[in-house]
Amino acid sequence: METIIIIVFVLGYLAITLEHNLKIDKLIPALGMMAILWAIIALTHMDVYEIIPGVGKEAHHLEGVLLHHLGKTAEILVFLLGAMTIVEIIDYFDGFSTIKGYIKTKKKGSLLWIISSLAFVLSAIIDNLTATIVLITILQKLIKERDLRLWFAGLIIIAANAGGAWSPIGDVTTTMLWIANKVTAGVLVEHVLIPSIFCFVIPTFIASRMKVFKGSIEDDGSDNDKPKSKYGAVMFYLGLGAIIFVPIFKTVTHLPPYMGMMLSLAFVATFAEIYSSSKFSISTIDGESDAAGHHSPVHSSLSKIELPSILFFLGILLAVAALESLGLLFDFAGVLNDSVPRLGTELHSTIISDLVVLLLGVGSAVIDNVPLVAASIGMFQIGLDEPAWHFIAYSAGTGGSMLIIGSAAGVVAMGMEKIDFFWYFKKISWLALIGFLSGAVVFILMRNFILNV
Repeated sequence: METIIIIVFVLGYLAITLEHNLKIDKLIPALGMMAILWAIIALTHMDVYEIIPGVGKEAHHLEGVLLHHLGKTAEILVFLLGAMTIVEIIDYFDGFSTIKGYIKTKKKGSLLWIISSLAFVLSAIIDNLTATIVLITILQKLIKERDLRLWFAGLIIIAANAGGAWSPIGDVTTTMLWIANKVTAGVLVEHVLIPSIFCFVIPTFIASRMKVFKGSIEDDGSDNDKPKSKYGAVMFYLGLGAIIFVPIFKTVTHLPPYMGMMLSLAFVATFAEIYSSSKFSISTIDGESDAAGHHSPVHSSLSKIELPSILFFLGILLAVAALESLGLLFDFAGVLNDSVPRLGTELHSTIISDLVVLLLGVGSAVIDNVPLVAASIGMFQIGLDEPAWHFIAYSAGTGGSMLIIGSAAGVVAMGMEKIDFFWYFKKISWLALIGFLSGAVVFILMRNFILNV
């Protein structure tokens, strides 16, 4: 029966990977795979386990195990819902136009460094997907030449993914590791920030020396956009500050991150309602006007949340949880560990870890990195803030840049600018590969000779 479970998972995984070829949104196979896997477990009365670090597999009732995994998954989903809503509230007030006001240069090379640096920093705060959307929207107002914008978009993807890797709130996979108590915010930043900087700086430096980024952008005189709201800048800084507050809240209270995110959302939403002069009405939904003719920014923002992404995460995380509850991932990790020749305990462990994690990074360019990281959490029973977790955060976050379909940032850029898969593969992938390997080398050197862990 375990063979059937694996076959269902592999087929569902393939359907997710080939969503563009099948023209079926990946949330559909993810949800279907999740339900089918747990149904097989229930109907055949298979034994389920909870993996306890340092102990191994411990048998439990199906209902208890499923409830346990649902709770862990819900923590991630509620956290993401809060973060997405705050970002949408900022956008409701056109807060991201504040960034555009800081960009004054017309030189292509200088603009590349500014845009890439903004992508790196913003993605660490508002996540790499949202940062990519914001910056490509700004680019469309700054650069009218589409071919040039494609190059900028490619470098934005690399920088945004690198920026998301070192922040506990910058990429969904890093958030998963943080919420699962595999990494702490401070140590994650200490170990992954510098490798991530190399990951985006080196490709940006190489690109800035290329002919396409020489010269200046032609000014067509259309740069006369005015903010839609006078509160845009205020809401921009309030929103960013509220999101940054979440790791601080977790550190101080030791409560799960979603609690801090809900507090931040309540804070930002309060000011949003005040600034919009809306009268709260439980019946006002989907941005409809209330009796006074105003819109509720909170209701409007909630209606714009990427619910398909939330449902996809639900499906894939609970599908991987099914494999974990059967002990398959735990057993696979043991087989993987035993299949490689022993080189001495410490050296063996380090080499295995590095090779597996590098392969995970390369794999995330082809396969969605969410299930890869979810599987790694179930496979490796190692302690909090072990270097392997930080390397996983780096590799899964940045490896997806090597193909445009390998990350959420790449997929959204592909949609916004209609970037061709093979154009990206020929023009940008090699830069992403250089950045990925550069950061990986820096991480290993830091771990072995500087941080001494």
